[in-house]
Amino acid sequence: MASVSSSVILEFDMSKAVRIGIVGAGGNTRAKHLPGFLGIEGVRVDAVCNRSEESSRNVAGEWQIDRIHRSWQDLVADPELDAVMIGTWPYLHAPISIAALEAGKHVLTEARMAMNQAEAEEMLAASEARPNLVAQVVPSPFTLPWDQTLTRLIQEEFIGELLAVDVFANAGAFLNAERPMTWREDRDLSGLNTMVLGIYYEALARSCGHAASVQARGQIRVRERKNAEGELQAMQIPDHLDVFGELENGASYHIRCSQVTGACPTPNDFLFYGSKGSLRLNLSSRELQYCAPGLDWIELQVPDHEQQQWRVEEEFIGAIRGEEDIRLTSFPEAFKYMRFTQQVHDSLSL
Repeated sequence: MASVSSSVILEFDMSKAVRIGIVGAGGNTRAKHLPGFLGIEGVRVDAVCNRSEESSRNVAGEWQIDRIHRSWQDLVADPELDAVMIGTWPYLHAPISIAALEAGKHVLTEARMAMNQAEAEEMLAASEARPNLVAQVVPSPFTLPWDQTLTRLIQEEFIGELLAVDVFANAGAFLNAERPMTWREDRDLSGLNTMVLGIYYEALARSCGHAASVQARGQIRVRERKNAEGELQAMQIPDHLDVFGELENGASYHIRCSQVTGACPTPNDFLFYGSKGSLRLNLSSRELQYCAPGLDWIELQVPDHEQQQWRVEEEFIGAIRGEEDIRLTSFPEAFKYMRFTQQVHDSLSL
């Protein structure tokens, strides 16, 4: 279900520009966050820090950013900034978020929230100690256009009582033992996050609520891959994972994340099975479908007023200005996702 933070009245001078510093201007930051922020009146991106000085200068030149910092610590300490946007891999989310909050700055960090539950707890505590500051995690974007409709249909029992949910995530690729490892497969960079499990679980929880129980089984089919230096490195993160249990509403759930199930007919799907019918959100075809006894699958139209779009940057700035609360995604809600990730790790049998 949608995450809504408790309302906090923020004192912000509306005549003053919101000044943002970026740590980690990778692909998503350049594709989404930079144009998003720069498209809002009264918002400036004043500083950037990338992994190298050269990279920082390139980003600053491309986006007309005034200054660069050689370390994230220097950027966080910059007294001319009001907020910090963190676009790094998860291994830096906790230290930068906590330092920025302690420095009196609002925080927007890329997902996943942290490396593990312990780091997420520290981030949550830092934000709760400073309720005047906005703390937001970039939400899972995949199901945004359908979330409100799915939530309504399930709550109204359009398909009757919800009995079970199947989630298929990234399940369309054949095993490829030759490709090099990615950052998602490096535990030093991604922590306990496994493939795209957290992204899909977050989307599931928005429409169906959270898991009440967690069991997991995983396999590592490719035992070694070459890292960025061309050296073979042992894999610690599964490339095939099944997670199952019960949701808080009593429905059974099964989430499959896999990089080895080639030609899977449901590669990126959410299937909701009710006592009177079923729903299928097909992310590949971008269709919400319905089926009931005696009927074939038909497409359901999503009402215009229920179609959510990407507005992460607008929501962050709106919360800083005291105009709205963080819905997608607050630190308390993101913590629940990290708790689930931790439970999956603790249950894994490899």
